[in-house]
Amino acid sequence: MEKQFETLRVEVQGNTVWLTFNRPESLNALNLQLMTELQEALNEIKRDADLQVLVLRGEGKGFCSGGDIKAMLQMNGEEDFQHFMKVINDLSVTLYTMPKITVSAIHGAAAGLGLSLALSTDVIIAEEQSKLAMNFIGIGLVPDGGGHFFMQERLGTQKALHTIWRGDILNGHEAYSIGLIDKVTAEGSVTKEAEAFVQTINHSPVKAMMESKTILRASRKSQLEEILKMEQEAQWRMRQTNDHMEGIQAFAEKRKPVFRGK
Repeated sequence: MEKQFETLRVEVQGNTVWLTFNRPESLNALNLQLMTELQEALNEIKRDADLQVLVLRGEGKGFCSGGDIKAMLQMNGEEDFQHFMKVINDLSVTLYTMPKITVSAIHGAAAGLGLSLALSTDVIIAEEQSKLAMNFIGIGLVPDGGGHFFMQERLGTQKALHTIWRGDILNGHEAYSIGLIDKVTAEGSVTKEAEAFVQTINHSPVKAMMESKTILRASRKSQLEEILKMEQEAQWRMRQTNDHMEGIQAFAEKRKPVFRGK
């Protein structure tokens, strides 16, 4: 991992690589550059047999606030949109099937697409005052990045559906109580907790762990890809709705949207 990235910090410590989203001025919102650099880094990590553990985290005040709405508003038509979605879909599949033990270390916000990416990893550790939200509904959209698939895997269909519909913001304890994350830790200690988990992995039969991951992920990969395709199609349809336009305008004006089901 010799390459330096503008929006992503890469640090290798023994058999572990720490990937840090590095757009703190936007709460690490996912624009095309960050997602492209993340995919490039993941491809390199995937090929490196000496790396066995991958930890995702965010610089600054939060993990990741989701897709960069400003960047999305600047997209020119369907071609730009479809390219953006393909990058998202590739990221989700790459993370879900990554032949490493993958961890998301969350502090602050993990929202929208940011939460989808976190859910694609094997282990999610979040600080107790984190704000986790699958909140696409607030701007009249549906989850992407495999959000439907990952929520269904962790919560079951009914609970996933209701959680997506509400778009609730959950703290660490609330997210843990419904099974959305794997561990809650005190404020300011998520990196320390992730380091402790890495040490546990380093004293475990990692190859056997990876075999089980490969078997379970392989059995579900085609389903994830199908849902990603459906999400992409649904997201384009929802972008044409009046409710989405109202949601975006309300977001920009910092007010509650008035949806009309159109």
